[in-house]
Order: sequence, then structure tokens, then C-alpha cells
Amino acid sequence: MRTVFWEKNELKMIDQRILPGRFEVLSYRGHKEVAHAITDMVVRGAPAIGAAAAFGLALAGYESASSSSSSLLADLQAASATLKAARPTAVNLAWAVDRLMEIASASSAERSADEIRQLILDEAQKLADEDVEINKRMAEHGAALINDGDTIILTICNTGALATVDWGTALGVIRTAHEQGKKIHVFVDETRPRLQGARLTAWELEQYGIPYEIISDNTAGYFLKAGKVQKCFVGSDRTAANGDVANKIGTYMLALAAFDNGVPFYPVVPTSTIDLSLAHGDLIPIEERNPQEVLGLEFEGQRVAPQNAKARNIAFDVTPNRLVTGIVTENGVAYPPFEASLRKVVKE
Repeated sequence: MRTVFWEKNELKMIDQRILPGRFEVLSYRGHKEVAHAITDMVVRGAPAIGAAAAFGLALAGYESASSSSSSLLADLQAASATLKAARPTAVNLAWAVDRLMEIASASSAERSADEIRQLILDEAQKLADEDVEINKRMAEHGAALINDGDTIILTICNTGALATVDWGTALGVIRTAHEQGKKIHVFVDETRPRLQGARLTAWELEQYGIPYEIISDNTAGYFLKAGKVQKCFVGSDRTAANGDVANKIGTYMLALAAFDNGVPFYPVVPTSTIDLSLAHGDLIPIEERNPQEVLGLEFEGQRVAPQNAKARNIAFDVTPNRLVTGIVTENGVAYPPFEASLRKVVKE
């Protein structure tokens, strides 16, 4: 089933906070609820966030009591600001909302308010359907980079079907290679502090029957240096025009270790996640989340940190393009110089 989908005038989303212990699907009827769900990580992963925000804007259209196109447009603009503020780093969120707002604005002169509501919902559904198709195309390009017998380290966070509408980005590549009959093994970084690797990626790999082992985040360098890893595949929440890649915190350290040991490092990135308006990664806004995500960690039922401890909880880091072997997109693999190759795949 899809991570994010529309059913009976409601947005339905898998609650990713409680996996793998429980599987639940939550329903949403208001855009503010959707924005809170994005912030609270009921839904996460840049493509999934984008689709959730698109359906959230559709909900805002039906929430509005406006009977005129102009007043509905004003309500939609207010809702779009609320949704776009939910997670600042993932560019897909703003991209999806802006895409729908452009259609609403272009139609406001000749369409009724109800027609605009339907247009927005139709476009949100189209965006979600496109995400699945794009992911499968990316997966084919990425799977061609994987050899039978490869040991792959799929690091930092979850990049599978749960991070998208369906199929996945980096984990979608792994899944496709597996379905092609390639014998592969996956090292899964646990991904602190929210443990999306240990909770979500491991859970998905079990569904697909792909052999894996969970490793602590700081073990990756050991396996890379020992020659136990042939390739690294990661996701991205925003990729700058020069190929700098923002992804879950810890990706930069993994890229450094991979580079130092001559292991290819491939972000898997839909073109909607490539932000050509940003010349380099230092311009990417980096989210800092609630310190309680770090301080609240427990071991064998006991709090890890001292009661009065303080913490910093940076959610993303930026991997410079010099550490990136190639960037897998739905339009092929982009190689350095990324300033030219990324523009080419986006244009296609």
C-alpha cells in the first residue's frame, strides 16, 4: 500500500513513528493537522512529505468556506505558508505546494471555486502517481550500478517506500536489484537519534526478503576500511546545483569514509529534490529539531543522559560534491561536473 493516499475525502498516512511495533494508518481532514503530522514525523522522507503537503493543500481547499475564486485563493495561500513551514530542509514540500498554487492561481480568473478545489485535488493525485513512476525509473538506473554479490551499505535514515509515496529512492534501487535476482547484502545504519534505519529500513528489508544487518552509525567506517562494502547508496532532502547533497545527519561522515577508502558513493535523488536555485550546499536551510529526541533516549529502560543535560539535535548535514561519485535520478545518473549534468537531467 502507499505511504500517503487520498480516500473518502481524507488524507491517509502510515504512522511511521510507531513502526515496526505497530502498523497504523491515520486519517486527516485539515491542513493544519497535516502540517503538524509532517513536523511530528508521522510522515517523513522528502518525496512523501511533498505528496502529504499537496494533499494537505487540497484539504485546505475543502476547509475553506469561500464561494469566490479570489477568496479561495487567499485561503490557499495562507494554508500553503503553514504547510511550507512544517519542515524547512526538504525542498519537495515547497515544490509540491508551489506546483499546486500555480495551477490554482492560473485558473482563478476563469474557474469557479469548486472547480479550483477539484483541480488541486486532481493535481495532488497526479503528483503522487508521478512519484511512484519516478521512483521506479530511478531504481532501474541505480540497480544497473549494482553487481551480483555486492555488499551495500544503505546508510542514514530510511529511503524506501515509507520515504516516498511508494517504492523508494536509495532503498528502491536495492529492492529493484534484488528483484532482478542479484544476490546482495545490506548494512543498515541505525540512524540516531530517531533510529529510522533500525526501525524502518530494517522493517522494509524484511518485507522484501533482502538479507541485512543493522550496524551502529559509527561502525560504517570500520566496514568500509575493511573492504566489506562495495557501494554506498543514500537519499537526499535537497541537492544544490553544484551537486552538494543535504541528507540525514551523519551522511557527510559516511561520505568521507567512503571517499577515503575508494568506495563509490551514490545519492539517489528525484529531480524534484534538485534545487537549481541554490548554487551550493551552504545555502540549504538546515533544520534543528527538539533536543528531547536526543535526551529522551533510553537503554534497558533507563535514561541515557543526565537529568540536567542539554543537547543539540541537527537533523541534516551537507555532503560536498567532491565526495559524490554520481547522482542517480529518474533521467539517468549525473556525473561530475554536476553543474552541467544536473541541469541536463532536470531539463529532461
